[in-house]
Order: sequence, then C-alpha cells, then structure tokens
Amino acid sequence: MALLAGCEGVVDTGSPAGDSPAAVDGRAVSPLDNPDGTAPGLAPLTGETDRAAAVDLIEKVTTKGRGPKTGYDRDEFGYAWKDTADGVPLARNGCDTRNDLLQRDGQEVRFRSGSDCVVVAMTLADPYTGKTIEWRKENASEVQIDHVVPLSYSWQMGASRWSKEKREQLANDTLNLIPVEGRANSAKSDSGPAAWLPPSKPVRCSYAVRFAQVAVKYEMPVTTADKRMMLEQCGG
Repeated sequence: MALLAGCEGVVDTGSPAGDSPAAVDGRAVSPLDNPDGTAPGLAPLTGETDRAAAVDLIEKVTTKGRGPKTGYDRDEFGYAWKDTADGVPLARNGCDTRNDLLQRDGQEVRFRSGSDCVVVAMTLADPYTGKTIEWRKENASEVQIDHVVPLSYSWQMGASRWSKEKREQLANDTLNLIPVEGRANSAKSDSGPAAWLPPSKPVRCSYAVRFAQVAVKYEMPVTTADKRMMLEQCGG
C-alpha cells in the first residue's frame, strides 16, 4: 500500500455483475494490453475473448498459505518512491516513482513552478471507485498510490526471502502501482482479492488480471481463496 496507515475493510466481493459507473478516461488501457504498466488506467475487460485470456493468465498463478508477518517493515522494500530501483520502467529518470505515477494517470496535470516532475494538481479518473477526483497537493492524501499486491502481503507470500533489490523492484514497479482514491486505498489495507475488491464492479476482472500479472512476474504465489476470487471476477 502507498500510505501505510489504514483500517481493515471488506468491500462486497460478489460476482462481477453490476452497473457501477466508472470514471470516464479515454486513455485507460486494458491490463492485457499493458503488460509493463507504463500506460495509464485500468480499463474494464468486457469481451468474451479478453475474459478468456484473463482466466488463462490467472490460472498460471500458484497458491500457498499466507505466512506470518513477522519481520515485515516498509523499509525492507527500500525508501518510499525511490527513483533508483533498477529493473523497472521509469527508473532513474530524475523523478520519483509517486510523481511518475501521477503523471502517467493524471489528466490536466500541473507542476510545481520550475519543475517538470512534482505534480501539484491534476484530474484523476479513479478506476477503483469510478469517481473523478480534482486533486490538489495541499490535500495530498485524497489520492494515494496503491500497491496492487500489497507489500506486506508479498512479504507473507515469500518476499521475506527475496533480495532487497527484488523487493525494491516490486515496491516501485509501474505494473504494481495505481493512483486511486485515498479512502479506497486505506480500506484495502493489505488485503488480497478474497477480502477486498474495487467498489466499481466493471474493473474487478481487470484488477484481478493486474494482481495476477504482478504475481506471475515476481513468481509469487497467492492464497487459494484469493485465486478463486480472481477467477470468479473474470468468469472462471
């Protein structure tokens, strides 16, 4: 998760059927067409072909029980939003990861005077809630950067045994990062898909795909319950 504070929360995790409106962002890209996470948004998957491809991808994810959180600390994944985490897109471009993500997904982006990096205002079409957020830096927590696979979740699923370099990659990988409404991010906490899904039902299959993409890339298992819920969202 981005800002570590947050309460446990469980959002309705039923079937993907529903008509929750999604924020309109014509730039949003399907996760199936965005395997490195460098394109903005999280467009819904609607066609049968895409959903079948989503199920095939999720089926590749392995499973195991969730281990203890013993020893977890955010610092084990490097300092927040470092620009020097090698092996991920946008590294060493002179702009920290958080601002890279705000630029990627924000519209009508405005920068601090004299900077082409620090975002001070933007419009965000939040994929998780379907809301359009007019964000200003003075209300920074209104938009937070979600780690799709939470760092503490990854720790419990094997990252405790990874090298620090690999953990830093996960923490700063554009594939695992999405700017979203702060309240939704806090509600998610360190939950997997079985305990939390985006409130906007049309993007739940896309969210499951993105979770699977990260898990496959980092050879990280998920719990059996999480995989079952991910498949359910895409009709598997």
